Amino acid sequence: MRLSVSLGFWQDRPPEEVLETARAAEAAGYPELWIGEMATWDAFALGTAIGAATSRISLTFGPLPVTVRDPATIAMGVASVAALTGRSTGVALGTSSDVLVRGWHGRSRDRSATALEESAIAVRQLVHGEKSTVDGKVVGSQGYRLRVAAPKSPVTIAAFGPRALDVAARHADRMVINLVSPAAAATLVRGLREAASRAGTTPPPVAAWVVGAADPGPAELEQLRRGVVGYLAAPGYSDMFRAEGFGDLVDFARTRPHPRELLAAVPVEAIATVGLLGSSAEIAAKAQEYAEAGVDELAIVPATSDDDPGGGKTLVACRSAVVSFDA
Repeated sequence: MRLSVSLGFWQDRPPEEVLETARAAEAAGYPELWIGEMATWDAFALGTAIGAATSRISLTFGPLPVTVRDPATIAMGVASVAALTGRSTGVALGTSSDVLVRGWHGRSRDRSATALEESAIAVRQLVHGEKSTVDGKVVGSQGYRLRVAAPKSPVTIAAFGPRALDVAARHADRMVINLVSPAAAATLVRGLREAASRAGTTPPPVAAWVVGAADPGPAELEQLRRGVVGYLAAPGYSDMFRAEGFGDLVDFARTRPHPRELLAAVPVEAIATVGLLGSSAEIAAKAQEYAEAGVDELAIVPATSDDDPGGGKTLVACRSAVVSFDA
């Protein structure tokens, strides 16, 4: 089981804390750090700062929303950070949500799976130093070539639905899934393999973003409970939580209660469904479940608090626990 770390961007913590998480990830021996982009930092600006604050950890940007960032700006950003920091870099692409794409950025998510595929083709061309040649139905880039050294970044595709699985099977060096139980992960891995069989390709390895908290206290549990609230009624995720035995919670979420009421109703068990929580033995057992589901890599999103700023304690504990079960 390969391990990496993803920044949490927790809303109840200082934005600058992600730099502590990056340093803690490197100190604990993780080889790769995922830098997403949502409501706080520009991913490439933050990546450059992390490059200055650490010494060797590789940086993967995303999943970046393909209907917000175009292929040329994605490739330019990844290559800029690679050139300025001297780090190896990767890029992950996804379709994001209506709230982010339509609401925050005023863009359309129509034909998002087509945009994902066209972006994957164009971004791969650009990060490998080629001149772009994609005249897509939704996304395009023609005639551009990077002016700085091409970073040769691997391309990861975020997938949850069947069309994104098809794109990952055809164009990804790695697929990433987010906030899923081992059972849901197994279904997605199976879907990827079936898509690859149809396409005549070799299925790429699968990474799963999972929240983590070693021996969590009240602050960490509250943070993680708040983190799942927005997913309970979301398409696909609601089915997953229902299948895990939280149907009443999903039904309540769909009545659109006040967020405080919904947060109060979320049990710790719902978080444990999609993460590594508890003692070292519990973390190792859950990691084993993901491995048995066909997941090749766990990208740990550590809970943080005043007692564990940056999540360093959790990152050390998770790495130790997973290494022990691998041994």
